[in-house]
Amino acid sequence: MIIEPRMRGFICTTSHPKGCEQNVKNQIEYIKSKGAIDGAKKVLVIGASTGFGLASRITSAFGCDAATIGVFFEKEPAEGKTASPGWYNSAAFETEAHKAGLYAKSINGDAFSNEIKKQTLALIKADLGQVDLVIYSLASPVRMHPETGVLHRSTLKPIGDTFTNKTVDFHSGIVSEISIQPSSGDDIENTVAVMGGDDWSMWIEALKAENLLANGATTVAYSYIGPSLTEAVYRKGTIGRAKDHLEATAFSITESLKAIAGKAFVSVNKALVTQASSAIPVIPLYISLLYKIMKEQGIHEGCIEQIQRLYQDRLFTGNEVPVDEKGRIRIDDLEMRPDVQAKIATLWNEAVSENLGEIGDLEGYRKDFYNLFGFDVEGVDYKADANEMMLIESIA
Repeated sequence: MIIEPRMRGFICTTSHPKGCEQNVKNQIEYIKSKGAIDGAKKVLVIGASTGFGLASRITSAFGCDAATIGVFFEKEPAEGKTASPGWYNSAAFETEAHKAGLYAKSINGDAFSNEIKKQTLALIKADLGQVDLVIYSLASPVRMHPETGVLHRSTLKPIGDTFTNKTVDFHSGIVSEISIQPSSGDDIENTVAVMGGDDWSMWIEALKAENLLANGATTVAYSYIGPSLTEAVYRKGTIGRAKDHLEATAFSITESLKAIAGKAFVSVNKALVTQASSAIPVIPLYISLLYKIMKEQGIHEGCIEQIQRLYQDRLFTGNEVPVDEKGRIRIDDLEMRPDVQAKIATLWNEAVSENLGEIGDLEGYRKDFYNLFGFDVEGVDYKADANEMMLIESIA
């Protein structure tokens, strides 16, 4: 079938298997070009199908020569209907990993559930024995708590006061003002339940209980801080409370892994175009300005560049992992450089619909957004028939 992008608000409801495949191949080639990393050899990636999780799986496999198990929750293809992009990404990854002689298996299901945890633990036990690196990169708006059965929904709201600022519709390029009402009721508790560290801790405890963590095992969860421009709705809002909980969980996990000399870290990563960030008011305008400045200065990074640098320069140097005063790994260091942030603050005040195409990188934002779904990828013939029924080898 000929597959074209179909938009519904901030979501693309179709994805292109060949475009997703090419994206994965491009990331693999980047990792290969940077040379071998003396890192983990048996890796579990929870949330392995898109963004930082996919980049972590690719870096583990093609940088560290690691066996990988990826857990994700993606929509399978059906005749005449495309799968979600993460399904196609994972299918392409497994194909390339197997071609390279690397172990790679995947589990598709709700990572919050006890069932998927048990399935994953059984696979590790049968095939790998233990893992030495666990990446936690889930990005879900809802979580059914496996013990209480309560369905928690996260919210993106400020705490205390209404937040008003600029945003942009990245499809039309129209800059407008938006107001977000403050959190109420159980908004904070629900957001912490979904996006905090509770599930990460459950995964590590389950692995530990079955002796599936190697001596000296490391686990890393991903977070974001961002600039003062967005802090009212992000870091000081409901999501910020969840991130605080996630960061506190890293310390409690490290304490629980003392017997095996294990460590847990939160890596604070750069702002990038994702399905989630595209729906957050204010963030698309910020990213558009950020991209322009970082590209001009030659310091722009996407997911794969960020994770390669995390592995090469932070996690696997042979020395102690460098962290900030709160124990966090910072690979948002280039984004948060004072000169970069000062320029964004100036441009933010100037930004209107008429000039955003010049002072910001709205075109780069749009391209990255469509790339998420396998569209607008160089080297792909979008006029040719594509097989929507691409399967994942270990799941088929």
